[in-house]
Amino acid sequence: MRLPLLIPLLLSAATLLTACSGEVEDTRPGQPVKTRQASFKDIIRSFEPMGVMLRGKNFNADKFLVMANELVAKREAPWAHFGPDTNYPPTKATAEVWQQPEKFERDRLAFIAATDTLLAAAQTKDRQQLEAPYQAVYDTCQGCHKTFRKR
Repeated sequence: MRLPLLIPLLLSAATLLTACSGEVEDTRPGQPVKTRQASFKDIIRSFEPMGVMLRGKNFNADKFLVMANELVAKREAPWAHFGPDTNYPPTKATAEVWQQPEKFERDRLAFIAATDTLLAAAQTKDRQQLEAPYQAVYDTCQGCHKTFRKR
């Protein structure tokens, strides 16, 4: 094969391979994996700004309380989408979600309790009372991720 023809052919092959290497899409009815991933991202959009606010100099008790209320309102959304037939790509959940359902439920309940405590602290509007409850929510997230989320 002549060199001028080989280069476009190789570039086309490389482009095709790159296009095929994207993330797997959730095409199942109801898209449970995609839905729970979106729900977790939505939770993070309320939770992370609270941490930024606590670490920075821009603490605003009223905004923090709004975000704490949003977090509590969003916290239940992902859990119903961990059905028995939802361990397939593009999941980031480990098989332990289904192999250790009691631990998974304990971790979920710990997260719920920690968010309740954070909301109660946010209602005081006292920054000093927020750091430990915020850290407790963070710790429940990390603890669950350690066992139940692929890295």
